[in-house]
Amino acid sequence: MERGDKVISAQRQEMDARRDDVLAAWKATVGYADSAVSAAVLLSKKTARSHIRKVRQAPLLFATDLVSACFALSFAFVARYGLEQVRASPELIETLLFAGPQYLAICIVVFPMAGLYSRNWRYGSISDLWTILRAVLITTALLVCVLFFITRLDDIPRAALLLEALLLSLFLSASRLSFRINELSLPDNAGWLKQAPEQEQKIPTLLVGAGDAADLYLRAVSRDRSCFHRPVAIIEPTGACEGIMLHGVPILGALADFERVVRELRLSNSFPRHLVFTEAPSVFGEEVCEKLIRQAEALGIAVSRLSQMTELKNAKRGNRFELKSIELTDLLERPQAALDRDAILRLIRGRRVLITGAGGSIGSELTLQIAACEPSHLVLVENCEFNLYTIDLELAERFATLPRATCLCNVRRANRVNDVFEEYRPELVFHAAALKHVPMVEINPCEGALTNVIGTMNVANAARQIGALAMVQISTDKVVNPTSVMGGTKRLAELYCQALDLEGVERGSGPRYMTVRFGNVLGSSGSLIPLFKRQIASGGPLTVTDPDMTRFFMTIREAVELTLQASAYGLEGDIGKGEIFVLDMGKPVKIMDIARRMIRLAGLVPDKDIAIKVIGLRPGEKCYEELFDMNDTPVPSPVPGVFGAIPRPVPLSKLRTTFARLERFAELGDASMVLALISSLVPGYAWQRPAFAGAALAPMQDESTREGEDHDVGLPDNLLAALVAETDGGSAEVSGWISPSRLQ
Repeated sequence: MERGDKVISAQRQEMDARRDDVLAAWKATVGYADSAVSAAVLLSKKTARSHIRKVRQAPLLFATDLVSACFALSFAFVARYGLEQVRASPELIETLLFAGPQYLAICIVVFPMAGLYSRNWRYGSISDLWTILRAVLITTALLVCVLFFITRLDDIPRAALLLEALLLSLFLSASRLSFRINELSLPDNAGWLKQAPEQEQKIPTLLVGAGDAADLYLRAVSRDRSCFHRPVAIIEPTGACEGIMLHGVPILGALADFERVVRELRLSNSFPRHLVFTEAPSVFGEEVCEKLIRQAEALGIAVSRLSQMTELKNAKRGNRFELKSIELTDLLERPQAALDRDAILRLIRGRRVLITGAGGSIGSELTLQIAACEPSHLVLVENCEFNLYTIDLELAERFATLPRATCLCNVRRANRVNDVFEEYRPELVFHAAALKHVPMVEINPCEGALTNVIGTMNVANAARQIGALAMVQISTDKVVNPTSVMGGTKRLAELYCQALDLEGVERGSGPRYMTVRFGNVLGSSGSLIPLFKRQIASGGPLTVTDPDMTRFFMTIREAVELTLQASAYGLEGDIGKGEIFVLDMGKPVKIMDIARRMIRLAGLVPDKDIAIKVIGLRPGEKCYEELFDMNDTPVPSPVPGVFGAIPRPVPLSKLRTTFARLERFAELGDASMVLALISSLVPGYAWQRPAFAGAALAPMQDESTREGEDHDVGLPDNLLAALVAETDGGSAEVSGWISPSRLQ
């Protein structure tokens, strides 16, 4: 009996344990379910709040969609039965009034949940059409279900529901298409030639390639109002798409039709100033692209390539603004000059060439372009050790087999210059060494005279002594009616080279001395563009000396190419004797316009993102520059892109005598006498006594010196006494001065 009780008790305990397990499992299940429900409710609340927030961000679009839904349902009924039948059948109107509010309630819930307001429709595409179709299908299906359970779809025509879905899809798509209406409004077939006035200032651009990258680029250009490029035509590899428009830009031919396309664009006043490869050149073929690039450069068209969309770059952490790449040609509102490359090759190939100032901005570009023309030997003369090292390293990387020599030499030292010329005996000499920064030379006139005047004289004399074929002197438009020491000293250098050239003509032998004059070069060291780039990178302001200041501008490459071309024509054609070659630099450009243009090209807004500050003219600066001096006689030149100017010559003997005295006073640091001597030879040069000069000087010389007037008028009496009685052929010396005889 006791044993049976124990069994029953054990069974009861087992049952109680099972019951407890079941109750625990049930409680756990209920707890999990409660948590799931709570999580679902919380998620639903968050989702609802998210949808409500998205609707609040686009209330006008939401209201437009609801109006479209009501109109689609109403128009579907009218289209199914006809307007007269709807008016004559009150039951149809009652059905519409019954179904309308229910349909509107469904749309209010479904449209946000379907994702119609969770994307930026300004960048919508065909793939986003599924979002619209999904919303329409869900709303229509729910409407059918609701009406079926309420009315069994009595008095609801099935065709009207189908028509309503089609109409709603059309209306929703149309409202979203309006976000891109400006992009999708294409001009007529000739519209791309008829540009609005604001479009005329943009840079005409010819695209190479009509693929996906071109499509993205044209879309970006149409959206970016600050873009300074205006695509005018497209060429593509095969020409199979010729005559087709891509975003309003015509495809005019194949890559082989480049010259024909450019001629057609020139006739339509849309000559391209920029050629843009939309893909890497390897996509089109290296040989074809190389030929295309040569053709473009021969026509003065800048060439560049679009960056790939997948190309990742590290952000600059140290700068407030990260600059976009600025093409210097974008700052010039004109095409670059076309070149006769064959004439340049004939000038350089197989000859020994020496370049002074080879590491400077102009000198380094001269060096690289001359090295590409296969000279037999290249001699680099440079006073700055680092500049000489840099250009020699670049030559070693790009022209490893070219024989070359590097000479650390100051052109002021006549003995060192003579030694270099005797050792290497160059056939062509390009003299680019100079002090060119106007305010710096104004503060240091003795140094400017020693480098720009005496240095040029030393190089010219050395070229004559070893019997070189020609010397090319790089000059500047600052020499025209100069008001600065830099302009005055470079003018003396021009006069000395002209005098040597004319002497060679009289003797019938000797080197040709050619001077090439041009204005500011974009991107040179110490010039405007690098300064503006630094100022933009630091957040501004950009400093402009005067709001009305203008300058002639060229790119370094264009200036050097035209210099080589003018030199080739001058030597080969035996033209321009005693003349100055003046490069055609187009119209002068306002510095203020350059500043604003650079800010816009950096993707910023002038006077808003970056300020422009006017700081006033610096010592020696003029508000505008000129191409021809008042004593120059302009003459036509057979060299393309080059003008001719004949300065009034100064006797060589007078130049040598005055240069000897100029060197002596400059070495002694007598700035007053240096300025006075410059003024004695440069008509119209206006100079004032420097603050540090000790000698008493006469008032500023009148700039309106008339032809035939003695240019020594206005000099101090002690200087006049030293300069009188000096004839063109004389050799008089002043005690303690350098003898002119050593300069012969």
